[in-house]
Amino acid sequence: MTEVDENPTPRRKTISNPYIHRLQRRHFLLFDVLPIIGTVAAFAFLAVRPFGVVEFALLFAMWLVTGLGVTVGYHRLFTHRTFKAAPWVAALLAILGSMAGQGGVVSWVALHRRHHEFSDREGDPHSPNLSGGGFTGAVRGLAHSHFLWMRRHEYPNIVHYAPDLIKDRKLVRVARLYYYWVALGLLIPTVIGGLVTMSWTGAVSGLLWGGFVRIFLLEHIVWAINSFLHMFGTRPYESRENSHNGGVFALVTLGESWHNNHHAFPDSPSFGLDWYRLDPGYWLIRTLAATGLAWDLKVPTTARMAAKRVA
Repeated sequence: MTEVDENPTPRRKTISNPYIHRLQRRHFLLFDVLPIIGTVAAFAFLAVRPFGVVEFALLFAMWLVTGLGVTVGYHRLFTHRTFKAAPWVAALLAILGSMAGQGGVVSWVALHRRHHEFSDREGDPHSPNLSGGGFTGAVRGLAHSHFLWMRRHEYPNIVHYAPDLIKDRKLVRVARLYYYWVALGLLIPTVIGGLVTMSWTGAVSGLLWGGFVRIFLLEHIVWAINSFLHMFGTRPYESRENSHNGGVFALVTLGESWHNNHHAFPDSPSFGLDWYRLDPGYWLIRTLAATGLAWDLKVPTTARMAAKRVA
């Protein structure tokens, strides 16, 4: 008879080894540093081709669809399961989120779930509040949480943090093609820019503005939520961490800047919570629900919100 170990080794929550760290450095250079270089190149290329309607349209459209892929797909659907969606909608959101260059969907979800588990405490991958006190500590914390933490960090064990996602074969197939989706997100504005202008300068300009500048802008918008909004803003609801709302940034963040609201009610697909608080991510979810492509929206009740509201 096989003996059963009465004290099995607990599953490791994080993984840290040289191979993982090499992958992190490569991703940091390709998708965090390279967009900075690409943005500088875009401004230098203005000497060859001025910024015009085509460049603005590609920048705005690619920012919007990939940003919605992150906030509605990566964040509200896959991380927090705030609603359910038709399989093809879920796959499309995962692909659009992947084009943002912020990591594969399974890894992103695992990191964000760990952030919520340890938010602003030891174990949080990107808290700005764990680097000491005073002005120096605040600056060091902001630099870490906004950008530098991605160079090297403990990798959340996806078996622990995302078991539901790794059981979804379609989603895993999307995640495995992450680098191809990022490349597609660069190719689309390049091709459109070239075809619309019928010139090589239009293609290069499309790549720079609809590709690299778009990635750069979206990344820093998302990172600012993890950095600045864990130090500054309003706190209408009780929450155990230092999250804040930044309502003035609601549109540019597609609703993500209602960060205190989100941490207080992480199971809510609405981050604004009230109709008058701008939340484009929730507008998309409501549109999907109206067409039968999304359902089971878990919006908190008025009584639940009132119970958590800071007096």
